[in-house]
Order: sequence, then C-alpha cells, then structure tokens
Amino acid sequence: MDSSRGLPAIESHRDLHVWIIENLKMVLVPERAHGSFFEEHCYIVLHVPQNLKATPGAPKDLHYWVGKEAGAEAQGAAGSFMQHLREALGGATVQHREAQGHESACFRSCFRPGIVYRKGGLASALKHVETNVYNIQRLLRVRAGKHVSATEVELSWHSFNKSDIFLLDLGKMLIQWNGPKTSAAEKARGLALTRSLQNRERGGRAQIGVVDDETEASDLMQIMKAVLGCRAGNLHAAMPSESIDQLQKANVRLYHVYEKGKDLVIQELSTCPLTQDLLREEDCYILDQGGFKIYVWHGRMTSLQEKKAAFSRALGFIQAKGYPSYTSVEVVDDGAESAAFKQLFRSWSGEQRKNKNLRGLGKLLQVKLDVGRLHSQPELAAQLRMVDDGSGKVEVWYIQGLRRQPVDPKHPGQLYAGNCYLVLYTYQKMGLIQYILYLWQGCQATTHDIKALQGNAEELDLQYRGALVQAHVTMGSEPPHFLAIFQGQLVVFQGSAEHNGKGQPASATRLFHTQGTDSYNTRTLEVPARASALNSNDVFLLVTAGLCYLWFGKACSGDQREMARTVVTVISRKDKEMVLEGQEPSHFWEALGGRAPYPSNKSQEDLDKYDVMLLDTWQEIFLWLGAAARERTQEAVAWGREYLKTHPAGRSLATPIVLVMQGHEPPTFTGWFHTWDPYKWTNNESYEEVVEGSLGAVPAISEITAEVNNFQLSRWPAHGRAGPPALWALRGSEDSSENELELGPKAGGGKSASSSCHSSPRPTVRGSLPREQLMHQAAEDLPEGVDPAHKESYLSDSDFQDVFGKSKKEFYSMAKWRQQREKKQLGFF
Repeated sequence: MDSSRGLPAIESHRDLHVWIIENLKMVLVPERAHGSFFEEHCYIVLHVPQNLKATPGAPKDLHYWVGKEAGAEAQGAAGSFMQHLREALGGATVQHREAQGHESACFRSCFRPGIVYRKGGLASALKHVETNVYNIQRLLRVRAGKHVSATEVELSWHSFNKSDIFLLDLGKMLIQWNGPKTSAAEKARGLALTRSLQNRERGGRAQIGVVDDETEASDLMQIMKAVLGCRAGNLHAAMPSESIDQLQKANVRLYHVYEKGKDLVIQELSTCPLTQDLLREEDCYILDQGGFKIYVWHGRMTSLQEKKAAFSRALGFIQAKGYPSYTSVEVVDDGAESAAFKQLFRSWSGEQRKNKNLRGLGKLLQVKLDVGRLHSQPELAAQLRMVDDGSGKVEVWYIQGLRRQPVDPKHPGQLYAGNCYLVLYTYQKMGLIQYILYLWQGCQATTHDIKALQGNAEELDLQYRGALVQAHVTMGSEPPHFLAIFQGQLVVFQGSAEHNGKGQPASATRLFHTQGTDSYNTRTLEVPARASALNSNDVFLLVTAGLCYLWFGKACSGDQREMARTVVTVISRKDKEMVLEGQEPSHFWEALGGRAPYPSNKSQEDLDKYDVMLLDTWQEIFLWLGAAARERTQEAVAWGREYLKTHPAGRSLATPIVLVMQGHEPPTFTGWFHTWDPYKWTNNESYEEVVEGSLGAVPAISEITAEVNNFQLSRWPAHGRAGPPALWALRGSEDSSENELELGPKAGGGKSASSSCHSSPRPTVRGSLPREQLMHQAAEDLPEGVDPAHKESYLSDSDFQDVFGKSKKEFYSMAKWRQQREKKQLGFF
C-alpha cells in the first residue's frame, strides 16, 4: 500500500481490519480487541466477507466510525484516511459513515457477539492490547436486540432498569444481571457477549455469574451490594428504543447533484418508485430514504474530486434537511452498488448498467477485443482497464538472491506465492512500441524480495531509457490486462520455488480454486487441501496421487466450467474426473481428510433461532422462523404483508409469502445462499443449557467482598474524599452520641460492607449545625472541625429534609455524581 500516505499494510488472509485514529495516524487494533470502541476516538473498519473473496471485483465495505466524544480534528483525519484507503484498495468499495449508537446493520454484523462502547480517549485506548487485567470495576448496559451493544455507564443502581441487561465487571468475576422484562433471546445474546469478554479480556480465567432471579441468586446479589450499595426504590423502565416508521422509510427521493458556476445545486429529480435509468454515468446523485439513511451514488464518469466530496456533500444535505447528525451515510459507485441501495428501485439489472456504460461495446469482452478501438478511444481503454487484448510479447523474471532470473518461457503464468516477479509486456500502438512492466508481489514474499523487486525494476527502466510504465500488482488483485496476458491460465502455487526444478516438494494432495468466466478475469490459486476450503460458487481442482478431480459447485456457471477445463492441463496431466457438488465419491472426501461444512456465508450467520427473518427474492417473500419463534407465525405473515405494502419500489401485494421453519429449509430457500451448512444447528443449546455450561463455582462471598474493598480503598483513600456509599460503614459507639458517625470501612465487628446499605460520611463535630453556617460558605469560613467536602452531613435531619427534599438515607443511596450535582445546586459543594 502507498506508504507515502501513511497507510498500513493489509493482511490478505483476514476478513476484518480495524484501525483507531491516534495522534492523526492510523493504528491497527489487535484482533482480540475488535468490537471495543472508545468514545473519544474515530475508527476505520474494512470488511471483506469470505464469500466475496471468491468473486473478483466484488464490493468491499469500508466504514469510518465516529465516537460521540470525538473531536473535529479526529473526524477530519478519519475521513481523509478513508479516501486514501479507498484509492489504495482499488476495485469496488462501498463506503459508510457510522455514528456511535446508530450504526448500520452492515457495520454491526461485523462484530459478533456485539459492540462495547468504552469511556476515555488516548490513554485508555492504549489498553487495547492489554489482556488478563483484573484490577477493574465497571458497569455495562447491554442492549441485546438483533445486534448487541454494551455501553459503559455510571457504577450505580440508578443506572439499572427493568428492560436491559447489565454486566458488572469485577475483573475476576463477571456478573450478568438480567432485567425482569428481558426475553430469553436477549439473555442468550447478552451471555454470548459476556463469554466473549471473558475469553478476550480475561484469557478465559474470569468466572461468570448470572442473576435471573434476585431471590435465587442471593450470593451474587450480596457481591453486587458490596460494590453498588443497597438499592433504594424500584427499578425504572428503560428508555424506549427508537422505532423506525416503515412508511417514512419508504418515502424515497432522488436528487441530482451538480455544480453551476461556483454554486452546488441539489435538485429533486424523482420520488418512489424509482427506476434505474434515472442514474446517468456522468452525474452524481443523493438518494434520501425518508431521513433514515442517505445514499450518494457516483457515475463511473464522475471526477475524482466529486468522489472525494461525497461525505461532505451528504453531511451538508443532512444539515440542510434538519436531520439528526447521526443519520447514516452510504457512498456507492456505479457498478458496485450495495443490495440495500438496489432494492430501493423498482428493478435493477447488472447487465443493463454494464451494456449502458460500455455504450454497446460489451460484446468486445465476450468475443475478442478490438485493439484498434481501444487505441482510438482511450476512454474505453480506461473503463475496461485494457491497453490491448493481451496478445503482445511477454517476458517474466523472478527475484532470487536480490537479482532477477528468467522464468521458463514455456510456463510464464505459473507463479508462486512466496516469490516476486517482473512481467514485461511489449505491444504496439499506432506503429510505436510501448512497454508495461508489472511488479507482481506474492502474499508470502519476504521483505528482502519485495525491496529487490523495486530495485530490479529500476534497473530495467534504465535499460529502456525510462520508457517503462510500471504497475504494482498484489497477488489476488491482478487487473484484467495482467490476467489477459496469460490467457486465463495464471496459476499461483503455494510456497516458493527457484523455477529450476529445485523448488519446495509438492504435496501428494493439492487443491486449486479457479475463479473467472473468460481469459480476461480468470485466475487459479492453490488453497489448503481441506473440505472447508470449498465454495459452491466456483470450480475447484483436486489433484491426488493418481487422479485429478474437477469439482463443480452448484452455483458455478458454464463459462466457469469451460475455463477450469482449460486451466487444468496446466496443473496436472493425470486422468481427469468431473464431480458435481453433492455427488462426490468417497475417495474425494478421503483425499481432503474427510467431510466438513463449507465456510458459512454471513447471511446464514444472521439467522437466529429466536428471530423471524425475511428473505426477499423479488418473485416471492420467504419468512424464516427460528426454533424458538415458531409461535409467531401469524405475526410473521402480517409483517411480510406490511413489508410489501410499504416497499419503496411499489411491490405487488400478490407476491407469494412462504413460511420456512428452522431445520426444514427447502432448496428453493437454501439455494439463495452462497453456501449452506446443513449441520449448523445440530447442537443447538437452549439458554438454560448455555448458562449451566458457562457458570463456574462462585468464590466465597467474603473473598470477593474483601477484593472489592481493597480495590475501592486503592481508589478512594479514607482521608480526604468520600468513597462510594457501599463502603461507608455506619456504627454506634459506647462513648459517642447517637448522631456521631464513623468515616471509613468497617475494621472490626458489626456489619460488613456488603450489608451496610444506607450510610453517610461522619462529621468530626458533635450534633448538628445551622444551615446558614454551611450553605454557600468557603472552606476557610466554615466552623472548626467541619469537613468542607461533606458540609451537608452536618445538617439536622429536619433541615436536611427541608433543603434537599429527601432524607439523608435516600440522599446517600444515590449515585455519587447525582449527590455532587445536588450539592452544587444547593450551595453545599
């Protein structure tokens, strides 16, 4: 990647990459910290779903996330890095702007089992990499809907409510308190997040406790009281979640965005139902989905400057419309539209856009490129990324010992992932000789080879007197012209080789993944020889000791099969046997080490046994009911009808609605998924079974209470400021008056901190003082012996009730920050 822009390298084997913006730089977040976001920072997230890796040119999702406390400078840096990263990635990219607490479903689905919002900024963010840290106390409010999120809240009973889940994190102990109105589905999702934190942040060593019924979990409640004090009053109801008005969401409007002189004009073009032919390749558009989401669409002929201004234009539009600042924004490019964008139109045809954008020249790719037209129409060459048809002269060298060595001309397209190569292509344009030098870098190449690759390229350029056009190419992201040079027979083997017969010894069993439909987009990569590497979309070549299998996935096309038949002769000269998915002989599976489920597509991962899910295939609507949601049949059908009624494309209400039960999915349903794992739900545990398997033995209450007290004392010393209410012990003494209180935790007999519920700080003077001597008085003007941090405690009970409107017992059971706020307002701070 372009190091001059400060962009980090991307590991090709990973699906998810997360960076935090620190000191205006992108810093990679370790994988174990994925899903934790600090509120004072911005993040960039790149997601390449596993199933999309098999499809050249398939769109990637690039998000930038804004914390609610992030500054303008950090947001600007995130936006800038976003644009540079998009350019460096090349190919199709869908860009998203995400605001804390209002993230899109696409973003949330990247982080399972949920997202955790953490307080703090740079100093806290440096702890992204720490694990097995136990000196911690925090309270997380968990919202366990379809997508789970956890927010750090005030460590107080006042933060609790009836409808949410709360996770009390005590380092060595994680207590999940389930609100009385939470469902079994929410409890299960919350527990999945708790177990994830146990594994990622505590190395699996912390114990988990679950409070479903406070009376039955008295031991756990005693620990919670040691930290939070005794609860005063009843739990309040949760703030209702923001509901989306489906009719408002269906109110879509398309705007044409263009410049007129120095002014930017945003002109309304159409309302629903929208048609695809409204989008012109030379223009930019904003699609407003009822203020719920804003899309920016760029035609392929729009300028780079227009594309860079996409987010600023969208935010300006949001402001002008008076929409909330957290309104979701998605930027899509012509030909790389997301499914969410396309479904807002009455119909969408990929072929229609392809033919329109190529202006009737799409057949050139299917038959043979007209070199003359490419040379006379440079805009066509730019669109196709082809300087000619790839029939020129090809010379290939590999890097060995810092020098370039020639590759056998009989096998120019056989490359190795552990090597770097120089590919010199010579062709003629208008009678003049032209050169392109491709610098191909394998994903397993060493740093020395990569440096030597650039050095040898410079030497070649000197030999050709600066006439070489240099193109840097990364394995798996080869441009169409590079693939055309090898006529669809580019094969990348694992490991490295010296191209002299002394390379790494080949395994007896090897598996190759062939992707592509013609000589301009086909590549073949060696992958691990195991069943889980298969994919229903493509063709795989399995080479064994005596036979070569051509495995055709059920979703692959005839063109894919033809290209595989061409490339198999490059890989193996053994006898060939064609195998259709689902009809494999036993020897096939034995060679792969046995059967195994293919990697599940993320869509199947979205199917939750507690949910009802809708799959829209346009011709019909499927409603999938999870095993725990079977009783919601009538509700599901009503939902399906409402979906059709409010769809922005004006759908027919006669569209068939099909109910599908978990575990009984017909092929007409599973066939819409890239891959389907029929064994996914064979060991589906109930929530109660999961709880039983998660809980360890709760340590002795006295042991945990002692640790709680030690932790609190290290943060709130006895001299000076008052500690949390739960740690103040109230006791009488034979030689003190009734009104004398002792400050600090209980040191001897009497009640323990865990059972001390309503306590207050101790004045160091006997009796009470008039309010006039305490209210609005500076520390130096207070009577002798009065602690200025606790002036209110010297009031008599009647004066306290009169001034604060509550008893001392009620006041000291409140959260500390609420106590401080009231003291400031009433002149006792």
